[in-house]
Amino acid sequence: MPRPSYDHGTTTAKLIGDTIGAAFARAVARRPDAEALVVRHQGVRWSWAELDRRVDDFAAGLLALGLEPGERLGIWSQNCAEWTVAQFAAAKAGLILVTINPAYRAAELEYALARVGCAALILSPALRSSGCIAILGGLLPELATSEPGALRSARLPDLRVVIRLGDEHTPGMLGFAEVARRGGAAGRARLAALAATLQFDDPINIQFTSGTTGHPKGATLSHHNILNNA
Repeated sequence: MPRPSYDHGTTTAKLIGDTIGAAFARAVARRPDAEALVVRHQGVRWSWAELDRRVDDFAAGLLALGLEPGERLGIWSQNCAEWTVAQFAAAKAGLILVTINPAYRAAELEYALARVGCAALILSPALRSSGCIAILGGLLPELATSEPGALRSARLPDLRVVIRLGDEHTPGMLGFAEVARRGGAAGRARLAALAATLQFDDPINIQFTSGTTGHPKGATLSHHNILNNA
C-alpha cells in the first residue's frame, strides 16, 4: 500500500504543504487591518495590508533588477523592518535568502557570499563597530565605479546587485526604497504568475553556522521547513 511522502507522526495536526507566499496571503486576507509588524526603534507599525504592499513592491523590484528564481539574495543587517520585507519578498519571488552573521568581518563575508554564489546583497551601512560599506568596498573596489545593479567583480563574480539600507546614496549601490519603486505593473504581474510555479519543497533560506571550529557551514531550508517549524 503506498504511503504519503510526508509523515506527521502520531499528532492529528497535518504538516503544512504550502509556500510562504501562500501562507502570507491567507494571513493578509484574514486580518488586513490588524497590526502585523512593530519595530519600535524605527517607529514602524504596519498593518497586514501595508506589509503586503511593501513586500510585493520590493519583490517586484527584485525581479525587475533581473534576479531569477533560485538565485541567492544575501542580507547582512541587524533586525529591522526591511529584513522582514526582504524575507517575505524573497520567498514570493522564488529567491533564496542568505542570512549573513552581523558579526562577520571581511574574510567571513567573502567566504559566505562566494560559497553560495550570492547574486545580490542587502546590507546595513554599519553594524555595531563594523563599517559594512567600508568592508564591502575593500573587498570590491570595482563597486565604487559600477552602475548600480550592474556590478562586475573578479573576486565575487556572481554578485551583481548591492542594495543598501537607509536614505543616503552610496556609489555602485541601490537604495532599498529605490528597488521597491522599480517593479511597476510588469514586475507585479510577473510576481503573481510566479506564485503558481513555486513548490513548498523549494529552497528558500540558507543560514550559516558560527564556524568556530572551521569554515561556517550553510544549512538550506525550504518553505516546508520554515512553515512547519515556525
